[in-house]
Amino acid sequence: MPNDICHNLENVQQRITKACKEAGRSPDEITLVAVSKTKPVDDIKEAFKCGQVHFGENRARELQDKMEDYENNELQWHMVGNLQTNKIKYMVERVNWIHSIEKSKYLSEIEKRASRIDRVINTLIQINISGEDQKSGCEPKDLKEILKYAQGLDHVRVRGLMGMATFVDPEDVESVRPEFKMLRKLRDDHRKYEAENVSLNELSMGMTNDMEIAIEEGSTMVRVGRAIFGERNY
Repeated sequence: MPNDICHNLENVQQRITKACKEAGRSPDEITLVAVSKTKPVDDIKEAFKCGQVHFGENRARELQDKMEDYENNELQWHMVGNLQTNKIKYMVERVNWIHSIEKSKYLSEIEKRASRIDRVINTLIQINISGEDQKSGCEPKDLKEILKYAQGLDHVRVRGLMGMATFVDPEDVESVRPEFKMLRKLRDDHRKYEAENVSLNELSMGMTNDMEIAIEEGSTMVRVGRAIFGERNY
């Protein structure tokens, strides 16, 4: 229901505000990305009416369809799911952020496609912080090479890192704190590779279950779906 979406957004913002207060941070430091996977465009429109600007999708095709269905230049579109090289050409005209860069070849493809239309795409390097085989992301040891490759690009801007923590039950959520700590430390340890188009200010980490801990550990972007739009329609 539309009113539920507005109410849910308020609740999530309150959670962010409370977490920031406890961490000695400002809520203005946190970007809320509403992940609308499987949800209709009408839900995105309703959330936008309630003040939400950043929207994320997990699947390239669904992202493409929604960007075409809802041509609103005020929206910021985020690709937060697994990336495939052959899908990049379908999103570069509209997407603003791609969170799921795990190989230099993805940056190369974005550069090629974006250069043709003179766009600059914001990207985040995804690290596998959980150690789970089913999770995407590069190994921490590969981050240096990807960042050095990115330094030579003109239409790609690396803005930071992204990570997905192990999914645990709410009562066990404290157990993922070390994973968020690791991502922040990786960011800090790789600051020396920053360049004109490479900055590591953003940390995209934290979802519905664990956003508070992520914020305490330095997150600047939280990716929230279920707490805003309800259970997904698979």
